[in-house]
Amino acid sequence: MLENDTAPSRRTALRALAAVGTTLALGGCAGLGADAPRHDASALTAEPALLVATNRRPVDLGRAPWFGTERAALTVGRGRLVPPDGGRFSLASVGLSDWKLAGIDRVGQVDDLFFGMPTGRDVLVYVHGYNTTFETAALDAVRLSDGISFRGATMLFSWPSRAKLLDYGYDRESAMWSRDALDQVLDRLIVSPSVGRIHIVAHSIGTMLTLEALRQVHARRGDDLGMRIGAVVFASPDIDMDVFASSVGRIGGLAGKITVVTATNDRALAVSRLIAGGVTRVGAAEKAQLERLGIRVIDASERGFGVINHDLFLTNEEVRRVVRRAIDGSLPATAPSGVSAGPYGMAGGRAALSSQPF
Repeated sequence: MLENDTAPSRRTALRALAAVGTTLALGGCAGLGADAPRHDASALTAEPALLVATNRRPVDLGRAPWFGTERAALTVGRGRLVPPDGGRFSLASVGLSDWKLAGIDRVGQVDDLFFGMPTGRDVLVYVHGYNTTFETAALDAVRLSDGISFRGATMLFSWPSRAKLLDYGYDRESAMWSRDALDQVLDRLIVSPSVGRIHIVAHSIGTMLTLEALRQVHARRGDDLGMRIGAVVFASPDIDMDVFASSVGRIGGLAGKITVVTATNDRALAVSRLIAGGVTRVGAAEKAQLERLGIRVIDASERGFGVINHDLFLTNEEVRRVVRRAIDGSLPATAPSGVSAGPYGMAGGRAALSSQPF
């Protein structure tokens, strides 16, 4: 049993600034039902548990950070979560209270994670990006799932990032080293009778790892993989454009389930491009380049208000809506042309999205 009391993150503080204004504006409209439960609440609010699979080396197992930056064999467990206070006038309502990771209970293997759960339950797998600790990755997975009101089980696959700004090279190598471990996890989910559809959201370098693992599983499972995978969302993919095109061509019909969130003003990917010798990264590519591959593309270039614009899928409500619609299967089969994308809720389509049910 592993314990911790998590301090508020930088993202929590940033969200608080945006939430304060909204809360003050809406506070006067709050009625007697202000503290009623959300009708679209995620499954995490009722069952605050995060499924965990990681090939990081365990460290001090009595407290955070639990898992460090070194590589190790796969560890599987359940994270016990403490949700934020959900009251209308609570600290959470203005972004000053957040999810906490209270502890981790190990299990023997992936199949054991679903013991006692209803069969056929969908699973959302989150694969984090570069410069990320285990704890940050876990809470990002929880915020993503809760933010899109996901109704199934949520799983984190955490690979051994060194979590240092200047260790980009180590992180790339470590991510690629992890593809067999993610392959193993996905394969067990695919054959498990307890699991319904598997949805994957991967970020930054995590998209490269995820695409490689999917390619390996597809080579072994073929069309069985496509039948079990629901949506694959690549947020700000840090992948060489040529490598991406080649890999997409080798995963069959699964390519049609991929949605890519791009931003041409993603500063992190601009730096990655320099490191890679000027080769365009998928997450900063022009929309038309990706659409020619048959990929759904969400251009979020105009949605970011920050300096970096690399984690809009976590910080921008409109982008989260697109992720939710991808998982629900309510996005169009092909991306619309042009910048104005009403069905996607991005530039030119904000009003249309806000009035559409998920």
